[in-house]
Amino acid sequence: MSYELVEKLKKEIEGFRDDAKFENVGSVIEVGDGIARIRGLKTAKSMELLSIQTRAGERFALAFNLEESFIGVVILGDPTAVSVGDTVRGSGEILSLPAGDELIGRVVNPLGEPADGKGVIFKHQKDAQRYFLERRAAGVVERESVNTPLHTGIKSVDAMIPIGRGQRELIIGDRGTGKTAIALDTILNQKGENVVCVYVAVGQKNSKIARIQRILEEHDALKYTIMVSAPASAPAAFQYLAPFAGAAIGEYFMDAGKDALVVYDDLSKHADAYRELSLLLKRPPGREAYPGDVFYLHSRLLERAAKLSKENGGGSLTALPIIETKLGDVAAYIPTNVISITDGQIYLESGLFYKGVRPAVNVGLSVSRVGSSAQTKAMKRVAGQLRLELAQFRELEAFVQFASDLDESTRKKIQRGQVLVEILKQRDLEPMKFTKEVAMLYAALGGYCDDIVHTDLARFEKEFIAYLEKMHKADVLDEIEKTRALSDTAEEKLKNAIEHFKKIFS
Repeated sequence: MSYELVEKLKKEIEGFRDDAKFENVGSVIEVGDGIARIRGLKTAKSMELLSIQTRAGERFALAFNLEESFIGVVILGDPTAVSVGDTVRGSGEILSLPAGDELIGRVVNPLGEPADGKGVIFKHQKDAQRYFLERRAAGVVERESVNTPLHTGIKSVDAMIPIGRGQRELIIGDRGTGKTAIALDTILNQKGENVVCVYVAVGQKNSKIARIQRILEEHDALKYTIMVSAPASAPAAFQYLAPFAGAAIGEYFMDAGKDALVVYDDLSKHADAYRELSLLLKRPPGREAYPGDVFYLHSRLLERAAKLSKENGGGSLTALPIIETKLGDVAAYIPTNVISITDGQIYLESGLFYKGVRPAVNVGLSVSRVGSSAQTKAMKRVAGQLRLELAQFRELEAFVQFASDLDESTRKKIQRGQVLVEILKQRDLEPMKFTKEVAMLYAALGGYCDDIVHTDLARFEKEFIAYLEKMHKADVLDEIEKTRALSDTAEEKLKNAIEHFKKIFS
């Protein structure tokens, strides 16, 4: 063998050794229904993003079940492209999405990719800050108590079931009772309040998501809103990830010292998607076929809502989860789970809805565990007796038909209750600023509306608010807005304004 040939072989062997790399790879041994089982990848972590090399190109999956002999993964995207024998590689990265101000006004999928056809969101993906979909909630030491109101613009909610920034308030009721309408009114009412809103649609029809997007655009609310879309047509994996994506986006703004609101619409469908994935991965079913950790699923999601202390930036993340009940059964598994996790609930009753009381809030079953801590001094002073008066009216409501036979005090309570029910009625997509709510509730609870015919109360409210806007904006409305309280001077001016308006109201 010549000397040149030996030297050439030596170089080749050395080069081979230099280039040698050992990769931790696995292969697909079973696939179906958006789920795959993978042999190998012993170093894979929970929620790690995995790369599957298919004939159609690269596909991604999420490590879900870490078992002794294989890994159960959830395929992200089209599952039909994955087949048995495909090679799988670990990325070493836990699932995350890009977060930033660029997301505002956009519709994205649970991976942070655009879903509105408006092109790329981040010009330089590498520069975008990434947030994990699963993240540890802020500890007790990092938080402070909820003390700032987040006004919904709905009189009955702001007066009796106040929501504070950093709170978790459940919206619960049967299908078609106006749950999404309350969430939408709350989003619309944040205009000019420096609150970034995130609306998460889980398992909703595409037509409903498109309608909500159109409403937000028409009311100029998309300028401060982000939509995370996982419609009914999306794979169960996307429906499962969507609320966590919404929480991650909200946390970006909270960490930046801003106030954020996230609406989960709805967590019933989220629980169904998680149940589907769990059963396909052969996790043991429990009550109503849900896996035993479905409570932990929602608790680790909702615990991420917080009001951070000033040392940690002072930002907040408020959560409005929505739960759909069947025939008003609030004692079902998922409703009781979420009720026990949240700081109160707004219960919408079908009976009230069909009577024409809208929003159909059942005052007896609705509660805010934050209470008056999340109310302005003005609202606290005005609405203190509202819940009591409505409760008394509900007890006496059955006697309305015998009104002529009742004593004077009972008749007055019934009459006042009927006035309050009419005043608290509100149309969808017409939230009211809290200064106007205070003025209107002051007039109703002060007895100024008792002598007005019930059919004229809606007109009275509309014309009275317009009168205040025109004649008393600076000395009444702006004063309440500025001080957040109803001073004796402002109260006297408001009283005079009501009396003067009543004289001209016909």
